[in-house]
Amino acid sequence: MLKIAGEGYPFILFFLALTVLSLFLWFWIAPFFLLLTIFMVYFFRDPERTIPDRDDIFVSPADGRVIRVERVREERYIKRDLLMVSIFMSPFDVHVNRSPCDGRVRSVVYSPGRFLSAFKEEASIQNENITMVLDTRYGDIIVRQVAGFLARRAVCRVKEGDFLKKGQRFGMIKFSSRVDLYLPLNTRVMVRVGEKVRAGETVIGEVIG
Repeated sequence: MLKIAGEGYPFILFFLALTVLSLFLWFWIAPFFLLLTIFMVYFFRDPERTIPDRDDIFVSPADGRVIRVERVREERYIKRDLLMVSIFMSPFDVHVNRSPCDGRVRSVVYSPGRFLSAFKEEASIQNENITMVLDTRYGDIIVRQVAGFLARRAVCRVKEGDFLKKGQRFGMIKFSSRVDLYLPLNTRVMVRVGEKVRAGETVIGEVIG
């Protein structure tokens, strides 16, 4: 049975109601609303994933395509150099986000902002986002949910003090968007720009040393 993320039911029911209503009032437009209903079911799908059973790896927090891999200086939360991996989520990707590793939530911070295209480098900081800092056995890491041009709402279901297991669902972003992952420097990144990844399954990096 297809699993649906809870955040999707209001959208699905709304367009389903329009579909039924249009059958009585505007029969010619009913197929359009039916297609939107089907798309909402597809968009908010939440499939099960097989989580790799290794302690020294970080898995992808999102489905999508890698658009950035580089060393950056993080000045706001951890205040040191980290490895940043950015993943762009198209409207056709699964939008449920998963924890990259085991860890306790140190903080969850919502930052209002703009709605630039998620592809743009400045979107990571300037766009509306939710930043989660995880305290892990390998040090603090950051997972940032970034709203894009279409995405106007990110959802983070956890709070400070919660413990997440690797691959555990923690939130989602509605419609096309981006997730930035900041990892310790002693991580060997296993993905390249342009590569497709799957949340909870694709190994983003492994700890070395």
